[in-house]
Amino acid sequence: MIKVDRLMKRVNTEKNPVLNDISFQMEKGEMIGLIGGSGSGKSLLMSCLALREKWDGGRFLIDGDDMLKPGGKKKVRREWAYLEQNPTLNMNRKALKNVLIGQSSQTPLWRMATGMVRSDDYMGAMDTIEHLGLLDKAHRKASELSGGERQRIAIARALVHGAKVILADEPVMGLDPKSAEHVLQTLKSLCEEERLTVIAVIPLELAERYCSRIMGLAGGQIVVDVTGRRLTHGEKSRI
Repeated sequence: MIKVDRLMKRVNTEKNPVLNDISFQMEKGEMIGLIGGSGSGKSLLMSCLALREKWDGGRFLIDGDDMLKPGGKKKVRREWAYLEQNPTLNMNRKALKNVLIGQSSQTPLWRMATGMVRSDDYMGAMDTIEHLGLLDKAHRKASELSGGERQRIAIARALVHGAKVILADEPVMGLDPKSAEHVLQTLKSLCEEERLTVIAVIPLELAERYCSRIMGLAGGQIVVDVTGRRLTHGEKSRI
C-alpha cells in the first residue's frame, strides 16, 4: 500500500503552495493517468513522489513506513523508476548494455566504467527485452532506435533493476501514434500481468484508453479521482 497524506510543496518564496493538501492511495497493479492543464503541478508532483523534490509538509507511506524519514529515499530510488520524456540512455552503447548497466543511481561505479555483467544478469535482461517485444533490437545501439523503442528499453532497464513502481512523466510526448500505443500498452500489460504500479502524465484521451484510474490536478489539488471509467463532462470542466 502506497499512501500520500497531505503533501504540500512550495516553490521558491511563493506564499501559496504549488501543491496543497494532496492525498491519495495507490494499490499494486494500478495504472494511473495523471492529467491537468499547464501549471497544474503534474511534473512537480511526480518529482515529489520520486523524492527529487523536498516535501514542505505531509507524509509518504509505503506499507506503513514513512519514506520522508532517514533511509526512505534509498528505498524509493531502489524500487521506483522515473521515466522522463527523453530517457537517459548511452547512445553509443547497445540497447542490451543500457538495460544491464542502468543509471548511475542503480549501478556500481565499477560496472558503469567497465560494462561488465554476470551471465545470469545477461539472460534476465534478454528475457525482459523479449517480453517487451524488442529482442531484435537488443544488439543495436540506442542511437539507432526510435523514440518509442528507447522508452521501452528504459522500461526494461527499470524492470531489470527491480522497479516496483514506474513514474512516467509525459512518456509519449513527441512520439507517433503507433509508438505511443506500444509504450502505453507495454505499461498497461505490466500492471495487469506483473502487478507493477504506474503513474503516467499523459493526455486525457490516452488516460481514458489505457489507465485503470484517472487523477486530475487543478490549482495544485486533486479535483478528480475516478476508477474504471471515462470522465463525465462535469469532471472534465474541473480540470
